[in-house]
Amino acid sequence: MMEEDLILSLTRQVREEVVGNYLLERRLIELQREHLNTLAAETRRQASSTGLRLARLSSLMIETDMRRQLVEMLGLEARSFWVACLDRKFKGRVRLISASALTQKAKFRKVLLESYSHLHRWMKQYRGRYEDVQNERSAVNSNIDSFQKNFDLLAILNFLRSLDMEGIERKRILGHNFTAKEMAELDKKLYIGPVGMEELNIPVPLDLPEPDSFRRDLNNLAEEIFRHYHKGVKKILR
Repeated sequence: MMEEDLILSLTRQVREEVVGNYLLERRLIELQREHLNTLAAETRRQASSTGLRLARLSSLMIETDMRRQLVEMLGLEARSFWVACLDRKFKGRVRLISASALTQKAKFRKVLLESYSHLHRWMKQYRGRYEDVQNERSAVNSNIDSFQKNFDLLAILNFLRSLDMEGIERKRILGHNFTAKEMAELDKKLYIGPVGMEELNIPVPLDLPEPDSFRRDLNNLAEEIFRHYHKGVKKILR
C-alpha cells in the first residue's frame, strides 16, 4: 500500500509538472498574441488617420474624372482600403490647408502640393508602424513554432498515460480516457497556428513618390483641375 501511494504521489507530481509547463508556455504565447493584436488595432487606427489625409487630397480633385486620375497617379488598387478613403468626410477631423499667392491658380497649386506633402509624411510614419507589426508578428510566429516543437500535445498525453504502469487510479491520469479520435480532436482544437498579416487586417502602406520628385506631376494636375473646374476651385479656396 505504501509503495502504491508513493508511485501515485510521484505520478501526480510528474503529471502536474508536465501539464504546468505546458499551460505556462501556452499562456505566454497567448499573451504575445494579445499584444500583437493590440499593436494591430493601433496600426489600423493610424491607417484610418492617414486615410483622412488622402481624403483631403481627394477633395481637391473637384470631380470624379480628376479623382480617377489621382488614383492612377498614386497607383491605388480598386476596392482597396485606400481607394475607400477617397470619399471619406474629413472636415472637422483634419484641418484645411491654406496658402498665400498672387493668383488663385498659384494658391490652388500650393494647397495641392502641401496636401500631398502631408499625406506623404503620414504615410511614411504609417509604414514605420506597419513594419513594426510585421517584425512583432515574425517574433510571435517564431515563438509559436518553438512551442509546437517543444510541446507536442499528443506526445504529452501519451506520456501521461504511460506514467501509471501499475494501473493505479488510471482514470485520474490525464489522457487515459481519451480515444485516439478524441485525442486527435483535442490536439486540433488546442493547436496554435502562425499569425498571418491578413488575420491582423492591416492595410499595406502606399509606396508614394517623394514630394520633390512628384512636384511636376502634381503641378500639371493642378493646372488641369483649375482649367476645367476653376469655379469649384474658387469655392474650395474661400
